[in-house]
Amino acid sequence: MIRQALALLLLSIPGAGLAQGWQCSIPPQIAVPRLPAPDAPPRLTPITGYTLAASWSPEFCRTRKDDPRHATQCSGKHGRFGFVLHGLWPEGRDGQFPQYCPSRRLPDAQTLRRNFCTTPSADLMMHEWARHGTCMSADPAAYFDKGRALFQSLRFPDMARLSRTPGLDASKMREAMSVANPQLRPDMIRLLLGRDGWLREVHVCLSRRMKPARCPGGTKPADTVPVKIWRSF
Repeated sequence: MIRQALALLLLSIPGAGLAQGWQCSIPPQIAVPRLPAPDAPPRLTPITGYTLAASWSPEFCRTRKDDPRHATQCSGKHGRFGFVLHGLWPEGRDGQFPQYCPSRRLPDAQTLRRNFCTTPSADLMMHEWARHGTCMSADPAAYFDKGRALFQSLRFPDMARLSRTPGLDASKMREAMSVANPQLRPDMIRLLLGRDGWLREVHVCLSRRMKPARCPGGTKPADTVPVKIWRSF
């Protein structure tokens, strides 16, 4: 019954669920940041699957609108964003995922521009390449192109309507994502919540072939955990 109700809700909303930002204008110049210093030790381990992490931008920007470090995403000068791509991450056994693999290549300005409306932060893109992309590809452009393609294949429920759903919990949030994306089952979706229950990210679990897969170790948080959605619209 819940799935049928959510399906009717989605069908009643024209254009609901596009993964891309509501508005996006690429800055005339995007400087290529320096490669960040590793914040964890390098680790070379076999890849067992992947995680596609989508960040809910209104929640991220709620306390960062005036922070110059996040101006491209949060100031409003370059657009208004809904879900944005945090990253495409390789996974490993027992949580020991590969990270900070050796690489001599960096994303160039053209690659950063091509992916800006998906991940509106050059610093974040450089971090994602350094920590995750280097363990997945020798070519930065190929890494970002794959993440962008996977992200843009997703659809999201109407978040304004969903934020007003009585008794919204993790189970209903995962079910809404599954209704919007028939290729996803609820057990393929993890949620990242803040301490106060506000939705921060949606994670889609992928197999080694980058196809939707059941999340190893189960989904989090528990189905009955309440979910709140911050909206700036």
